[in-house]
Amino acid sequence: MTIEKNKRFIIILLLGLLSALGPFSIDMYLPGFQAIATDLGTNIEQIQMSLTSFFIGIASGQIIYGPLLDRFGRKTPLVIGLFIYVAASIGCVFIQTAEGLILLRFIQALGSCAGMVAARALVRDFFPASETAKIFSMLMLVIGVSPILAPTLGGYVIHLWGWHFIFAFLAILTTIIALGVIFILPKSKPNPHLSLMPKPIITSFWQVLKTREFIIYAVTGGTASSGMYAYLSGSPFVMMDVYGLTEQQYGWVFGLVAAGLITASQLNNLLLKRHSSASVAHYALMMQAFIGFALFLFAVLDMLSLFGIIALIFCFLACQGFVFPNTSALALNPFTKSTGSASALLGSIQLSIGAVASAMVSLLHNNTSVPMTAIMAFCAVSSYLVLIVAGRISSKKVKVSKNPI
Repeated sequence: MTIEKNKRFIIILLLGLLSALGPFSIDMYLPGFQAIATDLGTNIEQIQMSLTSFFIGIASGQIIYGPLLDRFGRKTPLVIGLFIYVAASIGCVFIQTAEGLILLRFIQALGSCAGMVAARALVRDFFPASETAKIFSMLMLVIGVSPILAPTLGGYVIHLWGWHFIFAFLAILTTIIALGVIFILPKSKPNPHLSLMPKPIITSFWQVLKTREFIIYAVTGGTASSGMYAYLSGSPFVMMDVYGLTEQQYGWVFGLVAAGLITASQLNNLLLKRHSSASVAHYALMMQAFIGFALFLFAVLDMLSLFGIIALIFCFLACQGFVFPNTSALALNPFTKSTGSASALLGSIQLSIGAVASAMVSLLHNNTSVPMTAIMAFCAVSSYLVLIVAGRISSKKVKVSKNPI
């Protein structure tokens, strides 16, 4: 499937919005953790579990959407998922208990992950393998706006109208995106011969999992991105309780830190003109591991000032701006016929590890920045070690498969 040149920008923007829906849903309500906990009569650790349930919903939901996107085409399952998201968001507006919020956030995630899976699959549908890393970098430009705008916007919405209105805003935004999908996104051909019975679905997933390049880069990229999810889970407490920032100040700091992610994702395009995706990912993971370890060490020694922790996290997320587009492209490049299933597994692996990282930050909570920085460091160092060990086990250089699956 190809797209006309004059529609290229609009399609990439729409794919970016679909990809950013999940991150925006996370980032916008982070400044409201304390307000939500107070209003619902609970503690911040339980509200953090609503973030974990969101991660679990995205991870599990992507497994469902992968086969549906391959069977019915990208558009119909995508629209259904977006309206599930809208319904759950409206439910969050009126929720009165922490348990209800945790449940609805899970359902909301089931809807939002349709956009994430479909966007990755459509990149592979619309663009040749040689361009996918560059397109993922362009999507990161849209995704990167989310952590810059969302927490700041969320902080002001909470200040003016209360945290319930965050979910009203998300419902309206997603309705607009759904209309764009219905009226702008080109149709993709369904595959009526693809069975939705458990055995062929499992077989399709197994074929993807047997692909060496996919496993290496899905696990590597997923483990690296989990450090970012640990930051998302722990930063509201660390920044507002440990360092004393207000909700609005936290939003601005969050946006500043996220600028490292978006800037790096665009510099990635320049590096790809001279270097391979595998090479860029390797050095970015090495730097992220070093920065993560330094962040943890300074936290343990109680040597982190507000400026210091912001600077180190800025650099940590900047590395992620190089890691995500390249590992995603390298993981998906071997596939053409089962892109939906591959995209679903990629997202599921990434978010499953992210959910564990998020939950560990909550479980290890000790009123300091150490739990958050420890998980961030562990994820960064582990991802680099996975890549090194995989490279030594496989002596051959990773290449794009010539036989589409």
